[in-house]
Amino acid sequence: MEEKESKALEHIWKLLKENSIPPLEGDMAEIPVLNDIHNDLKTIREIMLSFSSGDFSPPVTVRGIIPGCMKALQSRLQHLIWQVKMVEQGDFTQKIEFLGEFSEAFNRMTTQLDNTLKALKLREQTLSALAESLRTEVDRRNSAMEALQKSESQFKYLASHDPLTGAMNRRSFMERAAMELSNAALLGIPCGVVMMDIDFFKTFNDTYGHLAGDEALRNTVRVITSLLRKHDFLGRYGGEEFVFLFSQADEATGMAIAQRVREAIEKSPVLLESGPVSITASFGVALADTTENPGKPRPDNYIEALINNADTALYKAKEEGRNRVVLFNRKKEEP
Repeated sequence: MEEKESKALEHIWKLLKENSIPPLEGDMAEIPVLNDIHNDLKTIREIMLSFSSGDFSPPVTVRGIIPGCMKALQSRLQHLIWQVKMVEQGDFTQKIEFLGEFSEAFNRMTTQLDNTLKALKLREQTLSALAESLRTEVDRRNSAMEALQKSESQFKYLASHDPLTGAMNRRSFMERAAMELSNAALLGIPCGVVMMDIDFFKTFNDTYGHLAGDEALRNTVRVITSLLRKHDFLGRYGGEEFVFLFSQADEATGMAIAQRVREAIEKSPVLLESGPVSITASFGVALADTTENPGKPRPDNYIEALINNADTALYKAKEEGRNRVVLFNRKKEEP
């Protein structure tokens, strides 16, 4: 073999084996075919080095069977990268067909991920349906509870208030008044009760009818409640009789409250279809002895006795001509 050919083969061997690219020098550079081989192998080396480091972007510009295989591999690897990115975004339908065992492992992985995702979505749908069912049930129970509480509240109100006028009924008033008087006696707070009766109510009913009488009762309650203080309260005692308790008020204040209510009723006619009709009312005021011997317990029937005193004063107001306020005089009336 000639020396030049031997050097050419050695150069090609170095291009294939050595880490660094040997320079093409001397008379070797003058061989045209060797120049082409040198440049092609150099390009192939650079591309393969890029491939080995994970960079598949360099274009394969060399022609031939080896570069063609490299170009095909480059294309498939770039497609594989795209497929992996699609899997990363949740597309588990991607499949690889050209990498043997790696393809099989990859395809099994994506199939398993796809099945897992479908199972999770199905479970999510089941849980969502269950959560919605629970929300519906909770809403239904809450609505039922609200309706029950509302009904209970309405029942308590109806059980403690007069359905016609909205004032406390007799039983409810007596219970609350007994508690208020007990507290007032314990703390020495002045208070009292007022009994009132609409004057000539039977005549009013006979003249204008029972519906008009009902409106007269409602009108009376509206007037009284608009004038009572926040710690005073009113009850319907029976028929056209009403009773209210005033607290934190001495004799003068209690009488003033009753007079204010009397005047307001007189100035607030009942509005009927036939026109306004004026009414009046009589009042009996009785003061409790809560400021005497503070802390001393009062008898259980104390509220009944106090109301009886107010009723006695009311009777005197009617005897004296009605439409007036009379104070019960304990020294004069009690033995």
